Amino acid sequence: MTSGDKAITCPFDFSEGLEFDPSLAALMDRGSIARIRLPYGDADAWLVTGFEQVQQVTTDQRFSRAGIMGSDFPRLTPEPIVSAESINVMDPPHSSRLRHLASQAFTQRQVDAMRARITRLADALLDEMAEQGPPADLVGHLSNPLPQHTVFDLLGIPRGDWSRMQQNLQRLLATGPDSRTTAAAAKTELRDYFTALVEQRRSTPGNDLISALATARDGEDTLDDQEVAVMALTLTLSGQDTATCQISDICYLLLTRPELMKRLRSRPETLTDVLNELLRVIPFRKGVGIPRVAREDVEMAGVRIRRGDFVHVSYLAANRDPQRYPNPQAIDPDRPPAPHMTFGWGGHRCIAVPLAMAELEVAIGRLLDRFPGLRLAVPPQEIVWDTQTIRRFPIELPVAW
Repeated sequence: MTSGDKAITCPFDFSEGLEFDPSLAALMDRGSIARIRLPYGDADAWLVTGFEQVQQVTTDQRFSRAGIMGSDFPRLTPEPIVSAESINVMDPPHSSRLRHLASQAFTQRQVDAMRARITRLADALLDEMAEQGPPADLVGHLSNPLPQHTVFDLLGIPRGDWSRMQQNLQRLLATGPDSRTTAAAAKTELRDYFTALVEQRRSTPGNDLISALATARDGEDTLDDQEVAVMALTLTLSGQDTATCQISDICYLLLTRPELMKRLRSRPETLTDVLNELLRVIPFRKGVGIPRVAREDVEMAGVRIRRGDFVHVSYLAANRDPQRYPNPQAIDPDRPPAPHMTFGWGGHRCIAVPLAMAELEVAIGRLLDRFPGLRLAVPPQEIVWDTQTIRRFPIELPVAW
């Protein structure tokens, strides 16, 4: 197979509950590497689905994310979500430097402090839900506000700005053909906002993540204002994007699979292991994310990827590779631990994983503790799912107790 082969058109717009996208499953059946055409961008791309091959692409410096900038690269959204200055499109050693400095904001001490703040935020939200009484929308009461409030609180964003921030983030994630202009404007406004906030925190640092990023240092090396601003925007976007979807999706699975709910209630000490198995199997987004470009010809799994070819990886597919996970479609809470790719892999694995896991553990743990009779208030087939963004999650999740 070569770059001249006909590409398979892949809209990756499947939105039916948490069922796996059949078009992605069909691509996996064809082999670990296929040629695809996405809705936006002026070129085709390779799609890599096998776990070992995804590992290679994400750790092999012959594949560059920085090299995609300035091109109309293949993607799912009209406007590219990433900025050129984002750590998500940097290559080593520059990305390694930023990751090392930024990781100082996620030390165990910092995460322990975050967990206490997340717990207070979660309990306040669950207090409001209990006060309202059943039925209540779990998305509106917990899944949406907790990640939003957490990341805004940790970054020290004033409460008066939260609503505007959320509107801009939603515009940035839209996939409709008419959303390019509004997405570009939202990205500019967010960048300008964080740049001004960083300048303010330089002069008057506080107990927040932006201040921690601004004061992080390795010898004489520090992050400059623009680096901190883009890092804050990246954390804001990825922190909500994943956590919001996953809280809703995990709750949906627990509410529709009584054996999982019973398992967690009887053995709460297994919460983290069960969450990781659910994270592995949940298709929390559609299709693919940010591609890479080959810096030279690469032979992989019987395919020649030529210099200049775009290469996408599917973490969703890698998480279901039968060579890595026996019976991969099954949710097995007793599955032997094996790292999954939901938070990425290699040099672009999310640096905020400790924060994301703390959010999930607090949200699910406190919810089960406080609402022992929790159940869906409508039949599962009546749940409405998001179809307007690259994410997979229920728009509402009515519950009773």
